[in-house]
Amino acid sequence: MPSLFSSYQLGGLTLPNRTVMAPMSRVRAAAGGLATPEMAIYYAQRATAGLIVSEGVQPSLVGQSNPGTPGLATDAQRDSWRQVTDAVHVNGGRVFAQIMHGGRVSHPDTTGFQPVGPSAVAGEGNVFTPNGPRPMPVPRALETDEVPEHARSYADAARRAVDAGFDGVELHGANGYLISQFLSSNANLRDDRYGGSVAGRIRFAVEAAAATVEAVGADRTGIRLSPGGGIWDAWENDAVELNTALLAELAHLDLAYVHLEATADDDVLLSLRKAWPGTLIVNPTMPGGPQQTGPAEAVRWLDRGADLISFGRAFLANPDLVERLRNGLPIAPVDQDTFYQGGDAGYITYPTYRHTAA
Repeated sequence: MPSLFSSYQLGGLTLPNRTVMAPMSRVRAAAGGLATPEMAIYYAQRATAGLIVSEGVQPSLVGQSNPGTPGLATDAQRDSWRQVTDAVHVNGGRVFAQIMHGGRVSHPDTTGFQPVGPSAVAGEGNVFTPNGPRPMPVPRALETDEVPEHARSYADAARRAVDAGFDGVELHGANGYLISQFLSSNANLRDDRYGGSVAGRIRFAVEAAAATVEAVGADRTGIRLSPGGGIWDAWENDAVELNTALLAELAHLDLAYVHLEATADDDVLLSLRKAWPGTLIVNPTMPGGPQQTGPAEAVRWLDRGADLISFGRAFLANPDLVERLRNGLPIAPVDQDTFYQGGDAGYITYPTYRHTAA
């Protein structure tokens, strides 16, 4: 049985352990969506993870979801990331960029554009804007001939990511953002080839993944999924059928990995483990739920067939999480008030474990 601390071969990368730092928005980019020196410190502090997946990075101006997020839509944004990837690599780490197109989870106050989506259906709830929380607006439904352009935006951002020194990319197909909206049974009401049937609703995800594989290679391309959905009001009422069909199509592309969130019950996740022939990352706890992933959840899912385990909040407050897990040391709690407030506090100020004299 694999250990959380045994090595793993992920494409051309040898991971020294099976812990993954999950992608988490921290909204601390500079004006223009540029990465900062503080971001380099933040990721370098956590470089002992087997793999780091960055916060969501917008592939285009209209694809930005929240204010303060970084991009890979321009050459200047690409160049700004080199300080981050260099810092991670100097500290012995490996890092993928998560490419995240917000789709309808956006606002004109943030981007200057009306958000786009598969259908003109607004999600429930408020989105973050520079002017405070605002209701999600009705997106503009993409015309059929526009959809491939947005699928290719993931590939364009992936090229910039690799040029910036990232080891690969993860397409954000989860949590109610654009790929997830196309997969959704309530956000996608299309009757063209990108909607309706399961085959239609998975088409956008497959095209985005195929374009990215062509751009940077299969061994540098992963995808994150949230079976069943529900986040940002994007639901999948046929989660097993939909995601099984999607994994069957993605298997032809030989992706580096699939990253599943625990947004469905264990039976669904186990059925998807059986359906996916390649590397599987599992995030064992519900995003934003009351429980964060700890050693017990990690071991449980390794025993159930996951290859790698992703940790979110635990990595925020514990830059030395791998060593804490290895040595059975206490896991420090996170300060939720500092998740998105900006500045260094609660970002690069969490200490490593301090041993005290007996």
